[in-house]
Amino acid sequence: MPTTTLPMPRIALVTGSSRGLGRSTVLALAQRGVDSIVTYHSNREEADKVVAAIKAQGRKAIALQLDASDTGSFDGFVSAVREALSANWGRDRFDYLVNNAGTALYAAITDTTEDQMDAIYRIHFKGVFFLTQKLLPLISDGGRIVNISSGLARMSVPGSSVYAAMKAAIETMTRYMAKEFGPRGITVNVVAPGAIPTDFGGGRIRNSPEMQKGLIAITALGRLAEPDDIGPMVASLLDDANRWVTAQRIEASGGQNI
Repeated sequence: MPTTTLPMPRIALVTGSSRGLGRSTVLALAQRGVDSIVTYHSNREEADKVVAAIKAQGRKAIALQLDASDTGSFDGFVSAVREALSANWGRDRFDYLVNNAGTALYAAITDTTEDQMDAIYRIHFKGVFFLTQKLLPLISDGGRIVNISSGLARMSVPGSSVYAAMKAAIETMTRYMAKEFGPRGITVNVVAPGAIPTDFGGGRIRNSPEMQKGLIAITALGRLAEPDDIGPMVASLLDDANRWVTAQRIEASGGQNI
């Protein structure tokens, strides 16, 4: 009888996936049969827990350290990814990249310092640009890239000007990536979540019942999001069913401030 060759598993690399939205994304991908490279900034213990949760679903995963704001470390990170692909999957490319890692800044324009702006620029724009550039040779033709933006790129909330401006830049860059990577069949889209009460930004929304109440009042679906409202949506966007979707901004905010 002829032998049957099983299809190679898809592999995703999701930055900042040891917690929050990134964690939800890799777990949703595991449910869809996708393996993952989990990245973390400093909390290896949490990253290992995510890896264990993925393996519990019968998928393969590893954790790699990444400072998404330090472009000088990217060559070493890309080498680590290349080695991990070979050692764990016997491959030299992966299929999906989700640029999710980030931090918050809450400061009025009059109070924002140059150092604060530079820090947000490095992780939310410069880091995404150059990490994608460095990883591009390792992304399979026909692959998928999703960049994470924010609902704040559409609506104006005082104190979020720098963060929101960088996310708006990411949305523009996404369209250019879609155009330039299109000849390789790589789709590039951007997902803009609304408010999520996680530990992001020091748990600012999570720790403020008053802020939560105000946000719920301006959200059409009448509640705040959880990471699992967003992660599965990102995972679905990477699916082959969405192979003809590219250069699009998709907001997942429950109808916030419409």
